[in-house]
Parts: sequence; structure tokens; C-alpha cells
Amino acid sequence: MDLQSTDFELFGLPARFEQNAAALEERWKELQRQVHPDRFAAQGAAAQRVAAQWSARVNEAYRRLKDPHRRAAYLCELHGAPIRAEDNTAMPPAFLMLQMELREQIDDAGSLASLQSVEQQAAQMRQGILADLARQIDQQQDWPAAVQSVRALMFFDRFNLDLARKREALSA
Repeated sequence: MDLQSTDFELFGLPARFEQNAAALEERWKELQRQVHPDRFAAQGAAAQRVAAQWSARVNEAYRRLKDPHRRAAYLCELHGAPIRAEDNTAMPPAFLMLQMELREQIDDAGSLASLQSVEQQAAQMRQGILADLARQIDQQQDWPAAVQSVRALMFFDRFNLDLARKREALSA
């Protein structure tokens, strides 16, 4: 194993968006068994420190690969298309209008039933973005489009937090 390898290389997986979650988790467990610091207890403190570095590297890669948003962003970055969410928030006007409409629907939701409708709509849109990402990354290698889709996915991840807060407020 090489600390400088990509997450996909480390896990022995193809560098693609669509991944088998069960296979990913099984490979993570296998790698953790190989590098867990307890396996190196008899070899001294230095060997345990190296094993701890490896264990941390494996965990970091697993967290990134199992999360669709983080995995897509990572693939974009590997292909020279960083997301740059902190300094570039440009989105198409139609998506900005959609964001405003969805936020208004949350604000206007006066019951759990009306909020559930917004949640279902947002979940369908999020699933559509995930399908777009699979196509843009795995089939088309359209990195600029994938960057836009990752940014849209970021919106829906934050939006789901807002939905949860509204659900909690309506339940109180």
C-alpha cells in the first residue's frame, strides 16, 4: 500500500461514481484488519504509529468513498475540476429559482403533511442529481457538468438539514 495512492487505488476499486456499497464496506473492513495498530503491538511503538497512520488513511478514504457527494467531488478534483464551493457559488438561474421556491415551501409548510410533500419532492430531485452524476462522471466524463451537479447536491444536503429543523419545529 502507498499512502500517496488515490482512495480508489487504496481500496482496489475502479475510479467511478457508481460503487457497490456492500463491496466498499467489506473492503474497508478487510483493510482495517490489515492495518489496525493492535496487530502491531508486539513490533513496538514505531510500528504502531505507522499502523495508526494507515488506519487513519483507510478511514478517511472510506468516509469519502461511501458518501456520494464527497465521492463525486473527489472524482472531479482528481480530473482537474475542483468544486471550489468556498469561492465559486455560481449556479444556473433556473436552479437558483428552484432553491427559492423550495425554501418558500418550507417556510409555508404549516403541518407535517405539507412538509412531507416538500421532503418527497426534494428527495426525488436529489435522486435525479445522483443519476446525473453517474452519467456525467462514469459515462460522459463531463467534469464541468459534474461540478455543477455536485454543487446542486450540496444544496440538497443543506436543504435536508433545513427540512429536519422545520420537522422538529412542527413536531414541538
